[in-house]
Amino acid sequence: MDRETINKLIDIARQARENAYAPYSNYRVGAAVLGKSGKIYSGANVENASYGLTVCAERTAIFCAVSSGERELAALAVVTENGGYPCGACRQVFAEFADGDAAVIVATAAGEIKDITTLEGLLPNRFGKGQL
Repeated sequence: MDRETINKLIDIARQARENAYAPYSNYRVGAAVLGKSGKIYSGANVENASYGLTVCAERTAIFCAVSSGERELAALAVVTENGGYPCGACRQVFAEFADGDAAVIVATAAGEIKDITTLEGLLPNRFGKGQL
């Protein structure tokens, strides 16, 4: 993936982070996913007083893409204050719509890239459609 696309995904995820609703944890997260169509979708985490109903930014962005008709994703960028990685649930949801070589970009709120890896790198031997 070229540096211009990486930077664009990080910038969109940083902007999405500004819309996070995180009054309980104060851990704001923004995400952006790149569809194979070339379109980019963003999302922010949305917390709930009933903690189990909270939705991560990554899943928000993925669900936005899917609800817009996108079924194949090429990359995911996640931005947090300290460069936190996607949780296990978000990795599994991403795996539903992305190949193992899909890029995963982890960056800080300042835009510093912490890591660029792949879905396979974050979720090896993942459960997917092939196991059903």
